[in-house]
Amino acid sequence: MKAAVQQRARELGFEACRITSAEPPASAAKFQQAVAEGRHGEMAWLARNAAKRTDPQLVLPGAKSLVVLAASYESDEPRNFELRVSNDEQGTAVRRAHAETRNPKPETHNSGQVARYARYADYHDVLAEPLKQLSAFVDQLGGAGTRSLWYVDTGPVLERDLAQRAGLGFVGKHTNLISRSLGNWFFLAEILTTLALEPDAAEHNHCGSCTRCLTACPTQALPAPFTLDARRCISYLTIELKGSIPVELRPLIGDHIYGCDDCLAACPWNRFAREGQLMKAHARPDLIRPDLLALLALDDSSFKAKFAGSPVLRTKRRGLLRNVCVALGNVGDASAIPALERAVADPEPLIAEHAIWALAQIRQRADASERVQK
Repeated sequence: MKAAVQQRARELGFEACRITSAEPPASAAKFQQAVAEGRHGEMAWLARNAAKRTDPQLVLPGAKSLVVLAASYESDEPRNFELRVSNDEQGTAVRRAHAETRNPKPETHNSGQVARYARYADYHDVLAEPLKQLSAFVDQLGGAGTRSLWYVDTGPVLERDLAQRAGLGFVGKHTNLISRSLGNWFFLAEILTTLALEPDAAEHNHCGSCTRCLTACPTQALPAPFTLDARRCISYLTIELKGSIPVELRPLIGDHIYGCDDCLAACPWNRFAREGQLMKAHARPDLIRPDLLALLALDDSSFKAKFAGSPVLRTKRRGLLRNVCVALGNVGDASAIPALERAVADPEPLIAEHAIWALAQIRQRADASERVQK
């Protein structure tokens, strides 16, 4: 039955399918500690269903197995490599990472970055149908009385930890799952079932002495290996955080407007990444390097039209344009000033607040440049 499930998963387009038991993950205590320390920020649902996340039996009583699946969102865009260098508090040059990026160099300063996974249609929607089909196949194999629940990043499951136990990959020092055959660029999905399937062998960590992901993080959201403070993570700040971005963190966000790939892109295991079959047809090339001024001009209806079916929709207009203002404050040139001045009058206070900050940053750069020229 296990071989049949894995074969059907491949037929449906998943790049990997592994099995583990429905026992609680060994990392349950670490997760509970992180929540107790508040490192989950405003993601209240993590605390609300913490008990279920640490015990699959509370999600599906009688569960015996967990089918863990991977769908790659790697693309065939040309590779660019850059060595990021910044200054520490003492002014000493610090190597940030020899990071891989698939973002072409911007032609102007007024463009931004969208996390690679969001340059596709919403993966929740894309993966739902093949997951439904595979879940029905599992129930059919098990016969009468078999029950299964499927999730795509939506259920109370510590999926990365369970995926490591299933042997699909290993949790890296950046706290994300790394596959030795897919790199960092893949989605996880799960089927929790009452059908007993033979578990696969667990994967072991293969980070070695590498710390590229830690030094690549612009906001130092990874204070130690295997430890993430979500409150400083750019993905959290640009997606999950609903209010104002802390002023002290805004300059560190750079040109990121939705999510961040910096720690993932720095990982050397990406040399084994390969293009995914399920996501390939759902690519959004227009989001590879979007024009920030065009985004800032979106009203509510045009925002919804542009991002219909995209993960970006979840930030709503107020969240995305807040991020756009911050990015312009960091990388924008003088041509962005008129658009930002209009944004100051936006009826949404969150956008206006960040537009004011961005204008001040651009003007400070302009003044500094003028002084240097004199």
